[in-house]
Amino acid sequence: MAQGALAGLRLIEMGQLIAGPFCGQLMGDHGAEVIKIEPPKVGDAMRSWGQGIPLWFSVVGRNKKSITLNLREKEGQEIVKKLVAKSDFLLENFRPGTMEKWGLGYDQLSAINEALIMIRVSGYGQTGPYASRAGYGSIGEAMGGMRYIAGEPDRPPSRAGLSIGDSLAATYACLGAMMALHHRHVTGKGQVVDSAIYEAVLANMESTVAEYTVAGHIRKRTGSILPKIAPSNVYETKDGSVLIGGNQDSVWKRMSAMMGQPELGDDPRYATHVARGENQTELDDLINVWTRTLTSQEVLDLCEANGVPAGNIFRAPEMLADPHFEARDALVKMDHPQHENFVMQNVAPRLSDTPGSIETIGPDLGAHNEAIYGELLGMDSAKINDLQERGII
Repeated sequence: MAQGALAGLRLIEMGQLIAGPFCGQLMGDHGAEVIKIEPPKVGDAMRSWGQGIPLWFSVVGRNKKSITLNLREKEGQEIVKKLVAKSDFLLENFRPGTMEKWGLGYDQLSAINEALIMIRVSGYGQTGPYASRAGYGSIGEAMGGMRYIAGEPDRPPSRAGLSIGDSLAATYACLGAMMALHHRHVTGKGQVVDSAIYEAVLANMESTVAEYTVAGHIRKRTGSILPKIAPSNVYETKDGSVLIGGNQDSVWKRMSAMMGQPELGDDPRYATHVARGENQTELDDLINVWTRTLTSQEVLDLCEANGVPAGNIFRAPEMLADPHFEARDALVKMDHPQHENFVMQNVAPRLSDTPGSIETIGPDLGAHNEAIYGELLGMDSAKINDLQERGII
C-alpha cells in the first residue's frame, strides 16, 4: 500500500456493516493503514452478508487488518486509547452516545492525541432530537427524500438494489476526513467529522427543496425518466433495449438525422429543451418506433458514429466481457482462499501519481492480533494469550 496517496496514515475502524466500513475501504484503497476492530469470536456482521454466498466482507474489508477487541470491557477501552495515541483517524458508526458511554468520546480521545480526526457516521448525526435513534441507510434514504421519488408513479416508493444511503454517508465521511486532514496540516489539531446518512442523501437531492419553497412543486415518482429531460430513456430494440441520452439541443439534431428524420431537429415540438420536455411521452414513443427496427448493437453503433450518448444496461456478465472495463482494469481478480474466480470492482477514483491498489481481500477475523498487539503496542505473547483467554481480544 506504499503507493497510495494516504500511505503513512493510520485509521482505527470501529464500525460495522456498511456506513462506517465503506469509508474505511475508500481510505484503505488509497494507502491508509486500516486497523479494523471486531468483536471477539463473532466479528462484523458483514462477514455473513451477501446474496447466496457471503462475499460482501471480502470486498468492504479489503486492504484492512483485523483485530478482535471487546469494546464493552474497560480493559478493551483502554487498549483503544493506546491505539488512538498512535493513529491519525478513528472511524465509528455506533449509535450516538455509545462511544461516550465507553469513555471514548472525542473529548477523552483528543486529550490523548490532539491531532486525532474522529470520523462519526450515524443515521441522524451527533446532535438534534433524533440523534439517539437507531438509523439505517434505508431510513436515511426515506428521510433525505430519495425514496419518495424512486420508482414507478403508480406504485409505492421503491429503492435501488443497493445500500445507497449507507454508501453516500461513508463517502461524505471520507471527504470530510480529507478536509479535516488538510486543516490539521495547517493547525496541527484534529476535529470531529459528523456524517449523517439522511444528510448525505439530502445533499444529493438537487433543487427539490427549492422547487417546493419557491414554486410549491413536489417531484413525483416518474420511473425511468426525469420529467422535462428528453429524450433520455430506455428504448426497446429487436433483441433487448438500450439507454439513449439525446436531450441536449445539438445532440438531438444529430440524433434526429441519425434516425433518418432530420426534420424533427427543427420541429417546434422538439427543437428546444423546453419543447421536448413538454412533449416527452410523444417523443419517446416516436423514438421507440425507430429503435424497434434495429438490434441493440445497431443502435449503439449508430449512436457512437453520430456522437449520441448511449449504452447497454450492464450486469456483472456484461461488465466482465466489456473491452473498456478490461482496458481500464475496472474489475480486478483477487486470490481468495475459498473461491477460485473472485472478482471485485477496482479502486476509484484514479489518481495519476498515487493511484491506490487492492492488496488483500477482507482478512480472517483477528488475523492481525499478533502484529498489532505485539508489534505496534508492544505486548508480549503471554499478555496477548491472557487477554484472549479472558475474552478481551
